[in-house]
Amino acid sequence: MKLSEIKAILPTLANVEFQLENGDFVPEHFHVTEVGTVTKYFIDCGGKVRHEKVVNFQLWNANDFEHRLKPGKLLHIINLSEEELGIEDNEIEVEYQNTTIGKYDLEFNGKTFVLKNKTTACLAQDACGIPVEKQKVRLSELSSKQTSCCTPDSGCC
Repeated sequence: MKLSEIKAILPTLANVEFQLENGDFVPEHFHVTEVGTVTKYFIDCGGKVRHEKVVNFQLWNANDFEHRLKPGKLLHIINLSEEELGIEDNEIEVEYQNTTIGKYDLEFNGKTFVLKNKTTACLAQDACGIPVEKQKVRLSELSSKQTSCCTPDSGCC
């Protein structure tokens, strides 16, 4: 989800709710402690230089049980971050601590924001030696018409 998408959704909501992909909800008294840009400049295993930029939201579960972040307040925080930090309309990545700090993609299911599990992947599979999946062939389908160039009388053995 891009920043412009969450900005369009927030005014339509009565409450801001985040849910993990497994169905668990982020406690309703969470705080958004950071909104910013994270830039990653790196080289992949194939030698290609890459540059990624995401908008980062950090969610924090405090012991402030009376706290409830309203959509208008989150929209204000986003607008302020755009004005003060020059944040661009990039994909949103959410940091949230469950058992450890996790990074999640963000989707909206019509009612709640869903923290989608991120996975790692090789970005240069063609260059780093990962074999492509082998084609499965039945031995019975191989042609029996193939002849060997080596026969008992040819002298090649």
